[in-house]
Formats: sequence, structure tokens, C-alpha cells
Amino acid sequence: MAGSMERALFFACVCLLVNSAWAEDPYRFFDWDISYGEISPLGVPQQGILINGQFPGPTLECRTNDNLIINVRNSLPDPFLLSWNGLQQRKNSWQDGVSGTNCPIPPGQNFTYRMQAKDQIGSFFYFPSLAFHKAAGGFGAIRIHSRPLIPVPFPSPADEFTVLIGDWYTTSHKALQDLLDSGKELPPPDGVLINGKRSPNGSDFNVEQGKTYRLRISNVGLQSTLNLLIQEHCMTLVEVEGTHTVQNSYTSVDVHAGQSLSVLFTADRSARDYRVVVSTRFTGTTLRSTAVIRYAGSSGPAFEPLPAAAGPSDDDVDFSLNQVRSIRTNLTASAARPNPQGSYHYSSINVTRTVRLASSAGPAAGAGGGGKLRYAVNGVSFAEADTPLKLADYFNISGVFRLGGIPDAPPPAAATGEVRSETAVMGSDHRSFVEVVLENGEDGVQSWHLDGHSVFVVGMDVGTWSDRSRDGYNLVDAVSRCTVQVYPRGWTAVLVALDNVGMWNMRSEVWARRYLGQQFYLRVHTPTRSPRDELPIPGNALLCGRAAAAGQGFRIYDVS
Repeated sequence: MAGSMERALFFACVCLLVNSAWAEDPYRFFDWDISYGEISPLGVPQQGILINGQFPGPTLECRTNDNLIINVRNSLPDPFLLSWNGLQQRKNSWQDGVSGTNCPIPPGQNFTYRMQAKDQIGSFFYFPSLAFHKAAGGFGAIRIHSRPLIPVPFPSPADEFTVLIGDWYTTSHKALQDLLDSGKELPPPDGVLINGKRSPNGSDFNVEQGKTYRLRISNVGLQSTLNLLIQEHCMTLVEVEGTHTVQNSYTSVDVHAGQSLSVLFTADRSARDYRVVVSTRFTGTTLRSTAVIRYAGSSGPAFEPLPAAAGPSDDDVDFSLNQVRSIRTNLTASAARPNPQGSYHYSSINVTRTVRLASSAGPAAGAGGGGKLRYAVNGVSFAEADTPLKLADYFNISGVFRLGGIPDAPPPAAATGEVRSETAVMGSDHRSFVEVVLENGEDGVQSWHLDGHSVFVVGMDVGTWSDRSRDGYNLVDAVSRCTVQVYPRGWTAVLVALDNVGMWNMRSEVWARRYLGQQFYLRVHTPTRSPRDELPIPGNALLCGRAAAAGQGFRIYDVS
């Protein structure tokens, strides 16, 4: 009898362990309605994109490995998609929310994104990816918190604040799009917003003396590098796009277009108001906006006026370069997993391929180009297709894109400004380890983002990249992130493990350049279809273009 009871107890324990091991991660549900509404962030009424009536949109908050179910209802008169800047969509480019992976959500209809914050922590943001919607709003913050048992390399702050910063136009997003379609460049932006507002009606952050707070900062703007400082306070950088960093102290930080980071600051000054100052950089004419850090029991407003030289000078590239070179990975800290970040020795992995990507601008060649301004990568300006590339690849639809259309190095013709338009895709093998050199021969700062991956930023400088530049690479503690800047007449080198099967957008975060072709798709491919490498096509996938006919018989929805 005793033996039977022991066996029963043993099997009960085994079942409990098995069920625990296979238990699903938590689910979080969101229901968002996308609509137009009147906003006046710079004092001029204009049409903005609201999410559940909010501008900016609600914060998407979760923990590592949470499953995110986001039902998006499109109440706009236009097709619409949301994309998730920094969410890696492991094995799941089906949910990436860009035109190369997803059919647009038609007006009056809905689509439910089903994705997971797999093995990620950190600060990111979401945004509308179609047309020029990003210039109208529709963006919001993403916070991925660590799981309770994973150590975080700093004490829990008293509170966390979202700080969405970005340049802004009073011109409507449709008028800006028309301007680009006509072959003209955008004028300079009209102002800078902090959480959708501009001083003197800016955001307030309430603090208590002696306590430490976390700012999760994202540059959600269209083009400008922005510098952020807190009057009379220092900031400690602790996280960059999911990587815990060496905790250096800064009086101000540069945040380039599309980038995110976290800083801590301690309310250790006398109890009054202090300004958060956000200024454009590398623009010739400095635009500035402020918010308020308000101490409990504040004795008065912030000191005025602000110093004329608050933050670095507009054109000080050396300041920015020195700062970014000081940003390094905290090798002993954990990130999403309990093992230290330094346990991944990227320097010991064999580089299988070098890709050099040079940006350029020029008139579009060919009958369809009309000589209008286009932006390009290695002389190729991306042309949107009538069918999402991911669906065309899945259903083996020929003629939608050209694999190998982007060369691995800039051709001689690219130096002459010659630009050709093509729906070009760069092929790559699953699990390859690639060196990518981003080259900027122009006079403005550029910013680049790769969906589905993080990259190790091993080198960055002004001048021309050469093989000898590798001698200065950081092969010990380079920061891993998804968006990197390239300084004027300079280069940035990254190493990336292509370990995520799918169709991934590589794009300029300077949004006019992306809209006019400075982007392409990277196809990370494995010859066998296996759920070990990639999730199956979702049952609710929308079909459009040539995929509508090719997908007949699948349990998915035709929106053509």
C-alpha cells in the first residue's frame, strides 16, 4: 500500500513538473481603435492619428516572453498597418506590420496581431508604417520588463516615465506625402514634441526628493537627431534597445531617429522645478522644446532663462562620436535570460560575408521614374510591390520581387548619383554571421534599422571605411541594438547573427528617405519549412494582390 502511494505521489509530481515545463507564457490583450482626430501640438489645428482617442497612443507594457494579442480596428478611410520598432518577432515575420510582410488593414476592418516578446527586455516603440502616416502620430511606447527572477543591474526606480521625443510638422501628413511624390525634399520641421506636447504646455514629471527615476526615451520623429538633458541633473545610462549597458553618467544624451534608451536620474537637488530640454542637432537652426521635472513641495518654477549653450553645439560631431563610443555592454549583467550578456562571444564567430551599404540620392532612371528625386541603397531605390513579399515568397509567386537585386557593395554607378527603382531583396542564409558596413557620403546624419534582429555596433567613425578599419573594432563589449546612426561623410560597422528566419525590412529611419526608396528587404532563408525555424502562416493572415488567388483554400482572409 505504501509503495502504491509513493508511486502515485511520484507520478503526480512528474505530471506537475511536465505541466509547469510546458505551461504557456502569460497572455496580454489589447483592443485598439485607429481614428483621425484634431490635434494641435504646435498650436496649429491639424489632423492626427489617434489610438483609442489618444495622442500619442497607449503604452504597450509587458514582460519577457509574454504573448501579445493586439486587435487593431482601422477606423481611418485609408489602409493602415502598425509596426513594432525593436520587437524581434522571433520566427514570426508574419506579424512585423510593414508592407513587405503584411497586407494593409482595409478601412473599416480589423486585424489581430499575435506575437511574443520572446527573450527580450527593454525600451522600444510602435508606429504606423504605411504611406506617410508616421507624420500624423499613431505611435506609442513599448516597455518590456524583466521576469521577476532575472536580476536587473540596478535597484528598482521609484517610478518610470515614458519620454517620446520627435520633430514635428504643422503641415498635414498628406501634404508632406504629396510633396515627396512630386519629387521635392521636405522642408525643415516646425518644432519638437515631448510626449506629443511642446513647451510652455509641455509634459510634467512629478518626483520626490532623494528618489531615483527611470526615463525610457524613444526618438519617434521623422528625421532629426535630438539631444536631451535635465537642468542641473546628471543621467546614468542603463539600457539601450534591450541591452543593459555599462552605467556611465552623462549631462546630456543624443538620441538619433528611431533609437531608444533608458537613463536613471536621482532627484538630488533643492525642491523646485527643473527643465527637461530636447534640442535638434546637426540641423543648422536649433529647435527646442522643454518639459518639467517637478519636485514634491516645489518652491518655484525652473530657473530661467536656460543657458544659451544648453547641450552640445549643433554641429559638434566629436561630442556625439565620443559619447556613442563610450556606450558599451555590461558583460556581467543579465538581460532577458539569467546568463550574463557577456557569455555570447561574438568576436569568436566566423564572419561568413561582408556587405557594404552606401546611401545615395538622385533622379530616378527609367520610364517610370520621371527623373524625380529618389533615395537609394547601393544605387537601388526600393519600389513597393502589389503583393507583400513575404506572401509572394510563401506562395511561390514569381515576378513580385527580385532576389539578389541589392549588390553586396556599392557599384561604380552609385557614385555618379544614378538610381534605379526595383523591388529588390537581399538573400541570406539562416544562421550566417555577417559584417555590414553602412557608408554615408552625404552631409547629414543617417539612421538605419533592421527588423527582426539586433546588431553589434563594433565600429564608427568619419572618413572612408577600409579593411584596415577593422583594426579598431570593439570585439569585447560592443553594444547590441537594432538602430544605428552613421555620421556625415562617415561609416558604421556592425556584426549580425542572422538567426531569425523571415522577410525583414532594412530601412532608413529618416522617414522621407525611407518613403522614397532607401530601404530593402533581407530574406533570411532556410530550405526546409519547420516550426523549429519559423512559425506557420497565421490563420487570420490577410491576403491581397496576387496572393489573393494563390492562397485560395487556405483558412485566411482575402482583402483584395
